[in-house]
Amino acid sequence: MIDSLMLSVARITTIAGTQALTNASGFFFARDERLFLVTSRHVLIDEPTGHHPDSLEIEVHTDSTNMASSTGFSIPLYRNGGSLWRQGLDSAGEIDVAAIEIERLALPAAIAYHAFRPEHLVQPQEHIEIGAQLLVVGFPLGFHDSLHHMPVVRHAILASSFGLRFQGLGYFLTDARTHRGTSGSPVVMRTSNPATGQQPLPWRLLGIHSSRVDLGSRDLLLDEALGLNCTWYADILMTLTEH
Repeated sequence: MIDSLMLSVARITTIAGTQALTNASGFFFARDERLFLVTSRHVLIDEPTGHHPDSLEIEVHTDSTNMASSTGFSIPLYRNGGSLWRQGLDSAGEIDVAAIEIERLALPAAIAYHAFRPEHLVQPQEHIEIGAQLLVVGFPLGFHDSLHHMPVVRHAILASSFGLRFQGLGYFLTDARTHRGTSGSPVVMRTSNPATGQQPLPWRLLGIHSSRVDLGSRDLLLDEALGLNCTWYADILMTLTEH
């Protein structure tokens, strides 16, 4: 038995021409009849580091009875000189979340996946207890079950007040051990509603993991890393996936 959560996340390889650049994480989000891949914006473009891929490749399962069966699926990032992904802004500036629509007809006919939907979103005004147990699902340093093409799960706890924009920005903090390659991972908690517990994907989507938080004043020899992470509120997806 495979937990449906494991089939909602995809390993991303960013590509420029024929050269593979970086590994990252992403997840599927469906709205009406449209399907999107969601990840961190800096996975698609990052000016400070000169990161400019022109396509992504994700790994998708092609047989629901054999998880070892998979194929690569390419997603272009540009068409006619324009970017194809959607990104957002708020009053504090850019939001490190991006969504790119997937052409359903181009997908393998037997693809096995699960997608979050608007009903999975946790709204910032909802009360989530500080210290609540969360999960971060992704591909740290690209590590995964390479036979069955599955992500791995890390425990996290809510480390700042949910609904309060940390430092005035559109994210909250988690306390978790994360690595490069986890960018774009969904941050989720198990649903506590019996009515929704029987859904194909009985999880609630709080946010999108972006990056680790560190202090420039930290002594690299004396002080351990904080172990805190930025997670952008998932309700931005309702803006990014509008017609």
